[in-house]
Amino acid sequence: MPVESGSSATARQAKQKRKSHSLSIRRTNSTEQERSGLQRDMLEGQDSKLPLSLRSNLLDLFSQIEREFESLYIENLELRREIETLNDRLAVEGQTLEGADLAKGALKTKASHSTSQLSQKLKTTYKASTSKIVSSFKATTSRAVCQLVREYVGHRDGIWDLSVTRTQPVVLGTASADHTAMLWSIETGKCLLKYTGHQGSVNSIKFHPTEQMALTASGDQTAHIWRYMVQLPAPQPVADVTQQTPCEDDVDFSDKDEADGEVDGPNDCPSVRVAITTLRSHQGVVIAADWLVGGKQVVTASWDRAANLYDVETSELVHSLTGHDQELTHCCTHPTQRLVVTSSRDTTFRLWDFRDPSIHSVNVFQGHTDTVTSAVFTVGDNVVSGSDDRTVKVWDLKNMRSPIATIRTDSAVNRISVSVNQKIIALPHDNRQVRLFDMSGVRLARLPRSNRQGHRRMVCCSAWCEDNTTCNLFTCGFDRQAIGWNINIPALLQEK
Repeated sequence: MPVESGSSATARQAKQKRKSHSLSIRRTNSTEQERSGLQRDMLEGQDSKLPLSLRSNLLDLFSQIEREFESLYIENLELRREIETLNDRLAVEGQTLEGADLAKGALKTKASHSTSQLSQKLKTTYKASTSKIVSSFKATTSRAVCQLVREYVGHRDGIWDLSVTRTQPVVLGTASADHTAMLWSIETGKCLLKYTGHQGSVNSIKFHPTEQMALTASGDQTAHIWRYMVQLPAPQPVADVTQQTPCEDDVDFSDKDEADGEVDGPNDCPSVRVAITTLRSHQGVVIAADWLVGGKQVVTASWDRAANLYDVETSELVHSLTGHDQELTHCCTHPTQRLVVTSSRDTTFRLWDFRDPSIHSVNVFQGHTDTVTSAVFTVGDNVVSGSDDRTVKVWDLKNMRSPIATIRTDSAVNRISVSVNQKIIALPHDNRQVRLFDMSGVRLARLPRSNRQGHRRMVCCSAWCEDNTTCNLFTCGFDRQAIGWNINIPALLQEK
């Protein structure tokens, strides 16, 4: 009598499970209309002060939730069956291993690994399904508005960084892999000036706190300080693409990249080719740079694993900040104090204190398990760090032994920003999404993204400008465009 092999038995069980699952789905679909009709009859027979249309809408919403949980329940049952099948198979393999006189450690390791994988799969399925239910429900009920206002198109390659000037006139600056930095009119989307002094990718751009000067960092191993003068054009009406859209926009996302074609840069845009100061001390790509409070010194971060502090007037190197074990990814300065935070691929970020001229202390923080892509200060006493480990952590400067809040996401996080007044964290993701959280880790919104609007490639950076009435949040990405958003912050916080 032939004996069924383990592989064929597993295949037969999988086939039966798929058949059982499909039958369950068909039964669910076949009774859906009957259930809906019965519930509506019950509604009409019940005494309620709510309008029938509103009650019907509520019934539809709860029916959707019930169906989602039913689907989740079926998936969990299948995972339980898989675990039982795995346990049976491991028992058989265990007997074989003992018969072959092999070490029991191999079986224990294999069982632990397989069980861990299934456990992770079960958790992932549960979280994904639950998140989908919550997002679906929130999309229907949310009245907070996140509006796409303007697209800034003209770069010939991805945009790494963007920033808004701190002096009048208020303009948007972008740093691109096409070796240029551009200044844009926020209201019209027109390019006002192009800086072409770098010989490599421009990786960051920051503006002087009181003067019309910009600081850019580049792959040519230098940082440049250059002056700009721009004249703002007359405002133009907002285009049709800015129709109001709920923050939670559940749509089918397309992988189609409409920006793959060659983009013509602005032809009538004036350019600046010469920097007033060139900072040369790094032996690798300069990935980021920022002004210290007062604007008399700047700090740069490089792939040579060091951050350098320079005097702006003399261009001299004041301090070389070493200690990171791998390439630096970002640097940021405190808005009111002489503090610097540097991020690195070594999974740490470091806080450098220059408040006392005689003592330059440094603190190392090890809260992430992958590259720390950015760490930024808030106006208060907090630091917010983002990482490729898909988490964002909020830290208290007075006690930074452990984070006070942790945000877990489904994609790597790039250069984050925190709004000054309301302390809302904007998270740009590798998966083209931009999400908003408060400092306690509560998700407030996801910016709308579809085939027609939003980013079509990795989102690299975000920047707030709360005082601007047209756009108060900006994002940029590798789809070669920057986007200006209008976030209804009061409505956003009211929903929370």
